[in-house]
Amino acid sequence: MRWVVLKFGGTSVATAPNWAIIRDLVRARLDEGLRPMVVHSAVGGISNKLVQVMQAAVAGDYVDLLHDIVERHRSLASDLGLDGDALLRDNLTELEQLLAGVRLVREVSPRVHAKVMAMGELLATTLGAAYLQSQGIDAHWHDARASLCCVERSGASERAAFLSATCEANPDAHLQAELGAIDGVVLTQGFIARNSHGETVLLGRGGSDTSAAYFAGRLEAERLEIWTDVHGMFSADPRAVPSARLLKALRYEEAQEIASTGGSVLHPRAISPVRRGGIPLWIRYTARPDAEGTLISQDSGDDAPRVKAISSRAGITLVSMETLGMWQQVGFLAEAFKVFSDLGLSIDLVSTSESNVTVTLDPNANSMDATMLERLEQNLARLCRVRILQDVSVVSLVGQKIRAMLHEIGPALEAFQENHIHLLSQAASDLNLSFVVDAGQAARLVQTLHAILIRPPSLDAVFGETWEELTRDESESELAVGDMPWWADRRDELLAIAAERQSAYVYSRDAVAAAVARLRALKSVDRVFYATKANSNREILQVVYAGGMNFEVVSPGELQLVLELFPDIDRERILFTPNFAPREEYELGLQAGVWVTLDNLHPLRHWGESFAGKKVFLRLDTGQGRGHHEHVKTAGVHSKFGIPLFELDEARELLAACGAEVVGLHAHTGSGILQADNWEEIATTLGGIARQFGTVRYLDIGGGLGIPEKPGQQPLDMAALDASLAAAREHLGDYEIWLEPGRYVVAQAGVLVATVTQVKGKGDVRYVGISTGMNSLIRPALYGAYHEIANLTHYGEPATEIVNVVGPICETGDRIGSDRLLPPAGEGDVLLIANAGAYGFVMSSRYNLREPAVEVMI
Repeated sequence: MRWVVLKFGGTSVATAPNWAIIRDLVRARLDEGLRPMVVHSAVGGISNKLVQVMQAAVAGDYVDLLHDIVERHRSLASDLGLDGDALLRDNLTELEQLLAGVRLVREVSPRVHAKVMAMGELLATTLGAAYLQSQGIDAHWHDARASLCCVERSGASERAAFLSATCEANPDAHLQAELGAIDGVVLTQGFIARNSHGETVLLGRGGSDTSAAYFAGRLEAERLEIWTDVHGMFSADPRAVPSARLLKALRYEEAQEIASTGGSVLHPRAISPVRRGGIPLWIRYTARPDAEGTLISQDSGDDAPRVKAISSRAGITLVSMETLGMWQQVGFLAEAFKVFSDLGLSIDLVSTSESNVTVTLDPNANSMDATMLERLEQNLARLCRVRILQDVSVVSLVGQKIRAMLHEIGPALEAFQENHIHLLSQAASDLNLSFVVDAGQAARLVQTLHAILIRPPSLDAVFGETWEELTRDESESELAVGDMPWWADRRDELLAIAAERQSAYVYSRDAVAAAVARLRALKSVDRVFYATKANSNREILQVVYAGGMNFEVVSPGELQLVLELFPDIDRERILFTPNFAPREEYELGLQAGVWVTLDNLHPLRHWGESFAGKKVFLRLDTGQGRGHHEHVKTAGVHSKFGIPLFELDEARELLAACGAEVVGLHAHTGSGILQADNWEEIATTLGGIARQFGTVRYLDIGGGLGIPEKPGQQPLDMAALDASLAAAREHLGDYEIWLEPGRYVVAQAGVLVATVTQVKGKGDVRYVGISTGMNSLIRPALYGAYHEIANLTHYGEPATEIVNVVGPICETGDRIGSDRLLPPAGEGDVLLIANAGAYGFVMSSRYNLREPAVEVMI
């Protein structure tokens, strides 16, 4: 019997339109003469809700969360034209009984955890089978636990046994006969199985993919289709590298490496079962069933040595073991590795020398907390000197025959020139080359390496279209129903400015005012300060002032500019935050009567008399930085900013000694942050510290409010931000909350327009040269920052060429954008670089003695 297994993820089964697509896919497979087995996950978001409802049950109050779960399924049932109450009554009753038991005993055992989590799949598949039946498809609901029995592992903990089970995937004649006797379509659950006692167990992370692979292997299916919310596997994470290319064909081993080294589309465990049976695995996009996707099989599409993907993993722990005694010592590695084994830790990468062994531990494969790492260090210390470094990242080049192309990879390694490499590992399989680097460096390295190494010809058996090309229609559709950018409406004005000036920063007065108004509308924020360093253009400062915002300045020049423009301004509307500045700058701020912030203790230790009788702010390092690049994270041990929390006792002593009073605490974690709860965490942390001082009245929770930078990114939810701060205020007391955004105010309000000077092709690589470059906009070279680029001359015309946009500066790094999908460009065309209003002109230079773009306000 010719089986085909179709797996659908949570997003794919969450809406009625998606179920209509699933229905049509099932019919198409039946028309091919295949026997479909549908395996699917819980409805999108429900698994997380089930975790939350268990936590709430332990606390004693789960009713509201349970109601949300019930209503989500009722709503989906209604959209599908089904009687949800009748279909789901038994499962929902069982779920409520399980939660009542949790509330009674105030704990969740692994056994109960598995039962509760399984309800997500059981509820969803009950609706799925009923819907297909209502559409005239002979669909039969099948309990996956009747067919998948986990392999018993000696020594496994109860938690591992119930929450991370594994099953056999060898051909199963009994299962083939059992399911073959059922007419029509079989629909079953992912993620769940049973143990030898008949108890429910879970297959762990990526469980639904793995379930589908198990069924495909046991049924000896003709193919396995994984239907998901992306087009397939890519040469890099397209959220970080929009020029990432679809990988059309991969060998099993290559796909396993990509999945293991950071790819999130497919779980690595799902590949082995189909690989053993030689079963092709298709990754397809549910929203576009006709799209090509990724085919994983024994055929790679190309046998030539090449890098096919650049991937990264964060949160890695590195363990260095050093001793001269290991040289030629028999059994040292066995003893050292036994320490890891005894603690249940799985080693990832390994590098050895005569006196050192360094390994990495992946948090996705290990349960590691402070206690576990302390035990590891103590046990290893009996053998060697140990150094444990947490939160590093791994960047991997994945492909085939890597060793045969080291001469080609060599020039790309210049990307690591300013990065400390903790470990270098070349896979014995010759499928990857991995580098362990400091946290936060991975994103830029991936972008740089991808631009250098992923250079396929236009027609290729492995590489398909870029993510930008694949999502172009979707982006245009979203834009059609959403807000057009302001610059699209003022295209003619921008073209006229470019014709006159050739290169210019253009700012929209209305866009700045609108951003100011959104910030001023936050009810939970008492004062909003504009971070002047983002853009100190005089006309922008006037718009900001007219909108009622205050000013945060970081230098005497910025302070003097604000005072010059607004001589009558209340000095308490200005916050001066110098960093590693000389003594006279602090004294200048104090003499001017503005708020002055201290971000380390040196001024108090050595210049205490300057602060006698003064009221000051302290900038604190809360220990955790966020942001789109390491250079814009402004907290944590790798950042130069802020007083670490362990110095607070000394800070109190120094303040008392010099007679200064702390009236405000300030923390700023980074830039480009889109998580609305970030500032609530900061406010709560500062509120707890403020109580230790007794004189604090103001909590400055910093800025860093992000904007959408790449296609598909969602904007910061300002209503959610306001709500989260309102929740924080409930337990903070009477402290004022201050906010100090910069980029949020001006980034989208500014664009850089530049004129095309030349176009050039090198084989399949095309370059579009423009009239200005990194002398005007250094962010792409400095941060690896992404800016949307549009051909303003041909705006709205089909984008058909992938090009690199470069400037005239004599530097390899003078690249504004790599692999951008644009309409064909010619000399004299005007390109627009969006989101350039912040940290653009203020960071420009006259490098190569080229004048940067001028500034124009419209």
